[in-house]
Amino acid sequence: MTSTPSTSEASSLDIPGFPPPRSSECPFAPSPGMRALSGYGPLTQVRSWGDSTPWAVTGHAEQKALLSDARLSVEFSRPGFPSPVDPAHAHAGSADLSFVGMDDPEHARLRRMVSGAFTIKRVEAMRPRVQKMADDFIDAMLDGPEPADLVRDLALPLPSLVISEMLGVPYEDHEFFQTNSKSIVSATASPQERGTAHTNLATYLDELVGRKRTEPGDDLLSGLCTQIENGELTRRQAAAMGVLLLLGGHETTANMISLGTLLLLQHPEQLAVIRDTDDPAVVRDAVEELLRYLSIVHLGRRRTALEDIEIAGRTIRAGEGVILLGELANRDPAVFPDPDRLDITRDARHHQAFGAGSHHCVGQPLARMELQVIYPTLFRRIPTLRTVDGLDTVPFKYDAVIYGLHALPVTW
Repeated sequence: MTSTPSTSEASSLDIPGFPPPRSSECPFAPSPGMRALSGYGPLTQVRSWGDSTPWAVTGHAEQKALLSDARLSVEFSRPGFPSPVDPAHAHAGSADLSFVGMDDPEHARLRRMVSGAFTIKRVEAMRPRVQKMADDFIDAMLDGPEPADLVRDLALPLPSLVISEMLGVPYEDHEFFQTNSKSIVSATASPQERGTAHTNLATYLDELVGRKRTEPGDDLLSGLCTQIENGELTRRQAAAMGVLLLLGGHETTANMISLGTLLLLQHPEQLAVIRDTDDPAVVRDAVEELLRYLSIVHLGRRRTALEDIEIAGRTIRAGEGVILLGELANRDPAVFPDPDRLDITRDARHHQAFGAGSHHCVGQPLARMELQVIYPTLFRRIPTLRTVDGLDTVPFKYDAVIYGLHALPVTW
């Protein structure tokens, strides 16, 4: 086993900093600084927030193994957890992170209460409704002023409406939760600003859960109220789940819609394949490749080691932080030949865009279905779609932990 320095020893060495800034020269790919981490091997220590030295995992196989390893904890309050937020402010304004910030068995218990709503069978039953939403938003965009903003007019409202209907959240409140979610995922917002935004959403969802307990509907939040009545869930926990699903249900998908659209506009020959095919399998493969290629989670999936873990010739000591970098795992040439080439015909199903193990994204079937609907629909409905200005004028979200676009001016 290769000897590795302890965290205290590593602090005196010249080790790479994290996170490296994204580069406007490669807006769809990891920055040169991020790519350089792979040159240290599949596992290396980095200097990060608060001068800590967590492990950065860049290899696909190592990441998959560690994401399924119960010896790693997702609880961000543990000492050594790699976080840009000062531990003193870790809970600022927020009740909790629901099950996404819990280890098993509590994580599994709470997750089961909502996972049934996101099965492939349930999600596929929603496809006609999502198709209708997509067509309606595109109709409105075509009837509106030109140029349009694809983010404002389509990428944000579509997944917002979908998750609102699933949860039973009034869609007329979408600007409120979009504004607050933007603060929560901002890399430049202060802990106080993020805490206030989380409190706003938690309070809103708590009040909505209260109404659902007396006036239930056929929606996910009403189903959680049944768990409250059975004593399996508190009202606060139900509200926290609502915040998590509301955030996860629109923020990531919205960014994938806009960023994927812009990327395909740069590759018209591959866009044409998606636009012209009648084969759902072709669209499914294209979506998987876009998820692999774009990898929109910026700061990795973060963990703390509960025990010593030996992997890839290294030893992660108990109490050390771990950052699993999906954008590098998804460009591992051992798994994806010629990984920097966009190829919508490749088999990209082994990507890590949704994580792996027990904490993989619960809403991934929904996200996949929405993307499978929106890309071909958009390009068929507007075959002459194009950006207003050059790529260098597009406002990318360099300031957010979920990568995407602030706006995408388009015309046709």
